[in-house]
Amino acid sequence: MIVDGLKWMFLIIGTTIGAGYASGQEIWQFFGYESGLAIVIFTFLFVSSCHVVLTISYRHQTDDYAEVLQELMGPRLSKGYDLIIVFYLFTTTGVMIAGGGAALEYFQIPFNAGILFMCGLLLITAIKGIQGLTSINGILIPILIVSLAVVLLTFYMANVEEGYSIWTTQQRNWPSAFTFTSLNVLPLIAVLSAVGKKIKHQGEIWVASIGSGLVLGSVSFLYNESLLAAAEDIMLYEIPLFALLETYPSYTTAFMAILLWSAVFTTAASGLFGLTSRLQSAFSLPAWALAIFLLCMMLPMTQFGFSSLIGVLYPIYGILNLYLLIIILIHPFYFKKV
Repeated sequence: MIVDGLKWMFLIIGTTIGAGYASGQEIWQFFGYESGLAIVIFTFLFVSSCHVVLTISYRHQTDDYAEVLQELMGPRLSKGYDLIIVFYLFTTTGVMIAGGGAALEYFQIPFNAGILFMCGLLLITAIKGIQGLTSINGILIPILIVSLAVVLLTFYMANVEEGYSIWTTQQRNWPSAFTFTSLNVLPLIAVLSAVGKKIKHQGEIWVASIGSGLVLGSVSFLYNESLLAAAEDIMLYEIPLFALLETYPSYTTAFMAILLWSAVFTTAASGLFGLTSRLQSAFSLPAWALAIFLLCMMLPMTQFGFSSLIGVLYPIYGILNLYLLIIILIHPFYFKKV
């Protein structure tokens, strides 16, 4: 039970920690100053959301998100949000691919070459399906989390001023917890709804939900505090993480660039998996054919640049998904009465 729960936990984290999160762009866009309380609230919201979605998926033994969405929102609204999820997954997977190209530029690999390399690996993963996706996450995510936590903690300890308090009296940015959580709700529904038939025990859901929430909440808090310490330098970098690595040896930066690319890849793979699993129920095509078509359609949008896509798309999606987040949070109370 615990082992399987950890497998789903790594899938959740791998879906959430992508180009925006691992690079620091998401953290900086939504949090920043006076955000300690916001991150605590986000942790509770995230745990609750994961538990609700996994529970519905397990109860209905689903293999795509259509049935989960219908229980949450009813037949009419679910059709509208179905289109939003497809568009969201499409655009954010394009963001991940752009982030992968940006990360490989550190190694003097041309942006477009990095994008094509990533698309090739994504196609291979799409062919292998959920088993390939969970296997990759089970290997890469623990390495990424530990390495990122060590770098952030080391940077924070070296740059924090004596007497500095991580919790200020003013916590006026707490509403950002809701938009940040809602931003991550759609990919969670798309991916977690596809594993309902694979879950064997209710305990797996608790392990996955609580574990992923605590890990993401802790890393988010540490990441935000580290970015605040380097706030003056962040604007000079496409990827804020590299501002924190400025004083580190080159091999450390290279290692983190590889891990950043890995995070981008796992989220892109999750997004592509969510799209193909949903579209397979509408079109009688194999996963590899759908994956090729989708990747070709995504290539043009990668030319807008990573940080530009993050800055424009993510806040919009965060606001649009607030309604869906509210529905998920009240669902356990409403469902018991029905």
